[in-house]
Amino acid sequence: MQLLRLGPVGHERPYVREAGVTYDLAPLTAEIDGAFLAADGIARVREALGRGELPAATVDGLRIGAPVARPTAVICIGQNYAAHAAESGSVPPEHPVIFFKHPNTVVGPDDVVLLPPGAEKVDWEVELAVVIGKTARYLSSPDAAREVIAGYTISNDVSERAYQLDVSGGQWSKGKCSETFNPLGPALVPADEVDPQALRLRSFVNGEPRQDSSTADMIFPVLQIVHELSHYLVLEPGDVINTGTPQGVALSGRFPYLQDGDEMAIEIEGLGRQHQRTERVHLR
Repeated sequence: MQLLRLGPVGHERPYVREAGVTYDLAPLTAEIDGAFLAADGIARVREALGRGELPAATVDGLRIGAPVARPTAVICIGQNYAAHAAESGSVPPEHPVIFFKHPNTVVGPDDVVLLPPGAEKVDWEVELAVVIGKTARYLSSPDAAREVIAGYTISNDVSERAYQLDVSGGQWSKGKCSETFNPLGPALVPADEVDPQALRLRSFVNGEPRQDSSTADMIFPVLQIVHELSHYLVLEPGDVINTGTPQGVALSGRFPYLQDGDEMAIEIEGLGRQHQRTERVHLR
């Protein structure tokens, strides 16, 4: 089952796709957001599908939006793959590295990614994204994290490395928060349908392979991340957690940074595929 939000920017509507058929979720909810997830939304969708209460929908040609509306927070884990830490010039961390993206960085999975004026070190990062479905504070164990995860989707944690590492001594969130810097989607897949530690994830730039790894190589697995985060902050329904990226980014020096007109493809096994074109913003 895949939860989707389709339609023009700011006017997306909720849908669900199962066995190749797309159904309109309007009889059940006006939106896929934190409130919907917290109210057992995924279970209610399954029940409605089972009772045949949702009408089939024709959605050909509709834009794909981010699968969760208005995320309340985008929390990120840095250097969560040992090989990526090494290509960044760092030793693997002993504890999760945490930083934030502004929630308004989130756009649809196929929307244009804007290169800020003067930015010369814009990078791609394929990541497994966790979507929180229940409020989580001080979870007792990693296993308890299972109960608060609504599902999973794909994130491209676009980064401007000069802003992140060089400007004013480097501040990670500074390089992560430009507009359009978090394509998300295409779909939210329920947590009980995904093994988050057995997913192949890949990225491509202009059709050429860049990253190719597995979430099995995470230093801190998903359940541990959610458990630890719940002791530093309160996780709310609709929060998105980007769980880190594997090796193969431009920061490694092996590949050029993104240029105007480049095309990225980002995919995770079982969760789908994104495609973005870059476009330079020019000052007037």
